[in-house]
Amino acid sequence: MKNQTCKLPVALTASALIVFAFTAMAQAPSAGGKKKIATADDLPRFSYPMDQAPSSFLLADDAIYNAFVAHVLHDVDSVLNDYDIEDKATLRALYGFKVDAESLTGENEAALKSLQKLKDLQEKPEAKATSGMLDGPVLKARISSNASSGAAFDAAFKRGFQANVDALDWHLAQDTVKGIKGSFELATPSMIAGSEKESLDPAAAKSNTVDLNAAESMIGDRAFIKVFYPLKEQALPILTAYVAAHNVQKPDIWDGREVTLTGDDKLTPVRIGIWDSGVDTALYPNQLFTDPAPASHSPHGLAFDMRGEIYNGDLQPLTPDLKNVYPKVVGLEQGLSDLFNSIDSPAATEAKKTLGTMPPDQLAPFMKQLGFLGQWMHGTHVAGIAVRGNPAARLVVAQFNDALPDLPFEPTVEWAEKFKASFQQVGDYFRTNNVRVVNMSWDDDVAEFEQWLTKTSSEKDPAARKQAAQTVYKVWREAVENAIRSAPNTLFVCAAGNSDSDAGFTEEVPAGLHLPNLIAVGAVDQAGEETSFTSYGETVVVDADGYQVESYVPGGTKLKMSGTSMASPNVVNLAAKLIALDPSLTPQETIALIRKGADKSADGRRNLINPKATIALLRQGKSETGSR
Repeated sequence: MKNQTCKLPVALTASALIVFAFTAMAQAPSAGGKKKIATADDLPRFSYPMDQAPSSFLLADDAIYNAFVAHVLHDVDSVLNDYDIEDKATLRALYGFKVDAESLTGENEAALKSLQKLKDLQEKPEAKATSGMLDGPVLKARISSNASSGAAFDAAFKRGFQANVDALDWHLAQDTVKGIKGSFELATPSMIAGSEKESLDPAAAKSNTVDLNAAESMIGDRAFIKVFYPLKEQALPILTAYVAAHNVQKPDIWDGREVTLTGDDKLTPVRIGIWDSGVDTALYPNQLFTDPAPASHSPHGLAFDMRGEIYNGDLQPLTPDLKNVYPKVVGLEQGLSDLFNSIDSPAATEAKKTLGTMPPDQLAPFMKQLGFLGQWMHGTHVAGIAVRGNPAARLVVAQFNDALPDLPFEPTVEWAEKFKASFQQVGDYFRTNNVRVVNMSWDDDVAEFEQWLTKTSSEKDPAARKQAAQTVYKVWREAVENAIRSAPNTLFVCAAGNSDSDAGFTEEVPAGLHLPNLIAVGAVDQAGEETSFTSYGETVVVDADGYQVESYVPGGTKLKMSGTSMASPNVVNLAAKLIALDPSLTPQETIALIRKGADKSADGRRNLINPKATIALLRQGKSETGSR
């Protein structure tokens, strides 16, 4: 599921702190001017020969590696010079990469200029406050000391970094500061190599090439190892002291907005679809839909394997190895959550020990298991948020594995057509079983299909991969859109995405779709402030709590997770409560109530849902009319 935030945010570079997937063979600009970029798919593609594994190349000597950096930097500059790009997220990704690349090659003045352009492109208050807080002192110290290491450099860096940290507004910067602190505490060069071994090596081995997306990741990792990791001993004490001196939690606005329904509210049962990775339905025995004639599928809904074949189950089956490692992963999830929130706990200590001491050859397969189990837990966590405080909720499961780039075969039109038929079954099932609201905490775009092809196809030409990805994506998009259209009386609620980008520009499905019974949701934190990761755009019309939201994972443990994946079911929760109170509501009326009851932030960027106010609006309207 793409809509989970990164489990291991280990890189500390500027581009890594801006989570954006830019997949980029070169195209000539149009005659007479720059080529206009209307969507992310219009961006050019590039390919780089790679005759060894990226995890091995990571440790190459500077002369060899920097020649690769210079090649990639040239191509990125050509994109900036030859293309008319208005999308700020794309520009942030490009300039963030330039900071990494120029820092590696010692172009310190150029890197400072790129960093300033990056800072000027920031839109969110937190990003404006923290952009360049680490990179800037490094570059300025290099220039003032005429060195990149040694006593004079260290002293200059510490002065500059301390001044930057001291000038921060804790209220704005605390999440970023804690994230950088956690990354310094957790990340090691060995861990970075293990991550590349799992995520980049298989694709490079297929075609003996890497695309721009992979090249940017590689160069960001190299920058971490060569530029930032050596500063751990200087930077970590400064961050630790700052957190200790200011660690006052933001106020939580959500408890005061919560509405818990009871039987006294004269509720009508409302069926809630969880279109996700599956649900541990044993955790919700009193909040389940039961199909009286389930045929070949579960009585609680539909489930499809990775080929689109239907089977009887509510949750994907685990292999014995995955069953064995699952308890360890649950503990690791808790430890990482604590670590990146500056909570000194046994779980955080164990997470650092586990990930910090595991050699790359062991870490790579473990991270693959971690990735699968992360998406496996996802649907159950989402379901718990959706049904909270609503005894009338009845869960309906629609299960499939949306971790598309991790599927072990090449995507084809035939595969997509199979899922198109399967998704039509989903839409028909929702319609015929009167499912009133559906949560979709997942999203897919052309870049994801290209990424999948880099891992499974031996095609070396990125333009050919792009064309193949576009063809499959078109069918997939139609599949999702048709399923939603086929259930016009069902409200579909989807997550905006976690790439800090415009869902329309990246052509996310479903978040970028315009449909009358679909609403996309952005993520804010406990204080109602934008998270650094949340995507946005004209289709993203409300925001909800998506930061450290607690819910169940399979087996019954409660964990806190972050992402627009967690914000979306908070809107589903509100919609289902409205419908339980008034089952005559249409999807459009429900959306209108949610939007009307939301609070506009002072800067106008956010529309925070307010369940208490929205339900009061419903009750007031019913009181004034006697009935609807």
